[in-house]
Amino acid sequence: MKIVIIEDEIIAAESLKKLIMQIDNTIEVMAMLKTVEDSIAWFNSNAHPDLIFVDIHLADGSSFSIFEKTDVKCPVVFTTAYDEYALKAFELNSIYYLLKPINKNDLQRAIDKYKSLIEHNSEYSQLTDNVISMIEKKECYREHFLIPERDKLVPLAAKDIAYIYIDLKIVKAVSYTEKVYYINNTLDELMNMLNPKDFFRANRQFIIAHQAVKDISLWFGNKISVNMKVPVDEKIIISKARVTEFKRWYSGI
Repeated sequence: MKIVIIEDEIIAAESLKKLIMQIDNTIEVMAMLKTVEDSIAWFNSNAHPDLIFVDIHLADGSSFSIFEKTDVKCPVVFTTAYDEYALKAFELNSIYYLLKPINKNDLQRAIDKYKSLIEHNSEYSQLTDNVISMIEKKECYREHFLIPERDKLVPLAAKDIAYIYIDLKIVKAVSYTEKVYYINNTLDELMNMLNPKDFFRANRQFIIAHQAVKDISLWFGNKISVNMKVPVDEKIIISKARVTEFKRWYSGI
């Protein structure tokens, strides 16, 4: 069996590959891709695998767009950090999904389901299309957080967050009123919770809100510096490699 892994987190991708090899070391990993753009280019220029493992949310957008822009016919196993919001859609369409962090038993069941599909000649390309359609309709993001503060929980609406940053390994959300909230999630986890249309991972330290962007300054080395409507103690720099991605996000392209 030949597979492709599409995952933007290197550690998660390597962990998945290791688990797959433990289950069946004859499986060939043809490619490990990180972005929507790279995946589209790869599928348009290479023979397709027998099975694809793909994270629903990638750094440059939803992985669903890969299937809209390529003619992928093989079965797909989606991976997600969400809980059970999509479970019914996958069950009804006989497509498997894996909840992160992925464990060996769940992975074994996913591979077994693939083998069952092949054995019964199921129309898995149509099943994948159905799943994508249903998940896009059911896609949900966190609109509110409950932040522990002394002996109570303080509500924080996602729409009130101007930016989130990490400082000395502590994650902090700053509101438009400049109030600081301490959040018990990593930036990676938060990007999976927040609507990517509203929030952008500027760099390893910052997540910024679309509505909080004041203007943008050109920076040396073809980088850009994002200036916020809310005071920030340091420059929010976006690397040259991600400038185009940021412009697309901000422009809603």
